[in-house]
Amino acid sequence: MAQKNFECRLITPEAKVFDQAATAAVLPAWDGSMGILPNRAPIVAKLGAGEMRLDFPDQGDSKGGSRSFYVEGGFIRMAGNTLTILATKAIPAEKMSESTAQAELAEAEARRADPSDQAAVAKVRLERERARHKLRVARGFRNRGGGI
Repeated sequence: MAQKNFECRLITPEAKVFDQAATAAVLPAWDGSMGILPNRAPIVAKLGAGEMRLDFPDQGDSKGGSRSFYVEGGFIRMAGNTLTILATKAIPAEKMSESTAQAELAEAEARRADPSDQAAVAKVRLERERARHKLRVARGFRNRGGGI
């Protein structure tokens, strides 16, 4: 019989953020959104920036549910029914503030770069994109009722 969940680990340079069974994961790969289900073929992918959602199995009397994180940078690896996410940054949605994310976006949008400096222009564009992703995660958490 096929397994109905997989081991999921989220690790940043600072700490092991998460290590628990999951039934599904949706991750921001560098080139688009990627879904992971149990018994998936092995894969390695570059992690992008955005919302990562994990779904959990029912355990005993408690219903499973979902949890969201803002993640950016790093890699994912699925092998042997274990998903390992090595992220440069991971912030649980419940620890994000919509007002802080909005302020970060306003600050990023106010930044200007010399158009002749392509590296500076790319950096400003990346900062704006990350701020928009953070705001989306914070708003999504609020819109779902702010629960885990």
